[in-house]
Amino acid sequence: MAYWWCTDHNTVEGDSGCRAEVRLGPYPTEEAASHALSNVAERNKEQDAKDEAWEERGERT
Repeated sequence: MAYWWCTDHNTVEGDSGCRAEVRLGPYPTEEAASHALSNVAERNKEQDAKDEAWEERGERT
């Protein structure tokens, strides 16, 4: 079974949860799915830093 984080209900759901547009995942465990938002925030922070470095190098078009 896979698990997702539902952004509508802010909860972990199983296979028969809400529509795909509002779910993050799949994750292998409920525990992993419960950390979905913090994982997204961390990836966004890392990507923002990469974007900033890229712009500072003058690679912006």
